[in-house]
Amino acid sequence: MVFLFSRIKGMLFLLFLPCFCSGQPAPPPLRFSTFLDPSNMVYLRWDHDEQELMSFELRVHTTGWVAFGFSPHGELLGSDIVIGGVFPNGSIYFSVS
Repeated sequence: MVFLFSRIKGMLFLLFLPCFCSGQPAPPPLRFSTFLDPSNMVYLRWDHDEQELMSFELRVHTTGWVAFGFSPHGELLGSDIVIGGVFPNGSIYFSVS
C-alpha cells in the first residue's frame, strides 16, 4: 500500500469509502484497525465480506488533503489512489485515479 499525507495538523478529515445507497442495510462494524504513524494521527479501519468486498475507513488529522493508495508491490507507479480534501471554503472533494 502507498500512503501520502499533507502536513498533519488540527482538522480531522474522514474518508469513508463504502457506498451508502438508499435501501441498503448498514455495513457491519469494521473488525480490523491500526494506526499508520507513530504519532497516532492516521487511523485505518477495514474489513471484508464473504464476497471479498473490502470496506475502509481512514481518519487523518490534516489541514487540507489526504491520499490513500493500493499497489500490488507497494510502489506508486501503477497504484490505485483516492485523493480527498477540504477547500478553504469548507467544500469537500474526492478524486479517484
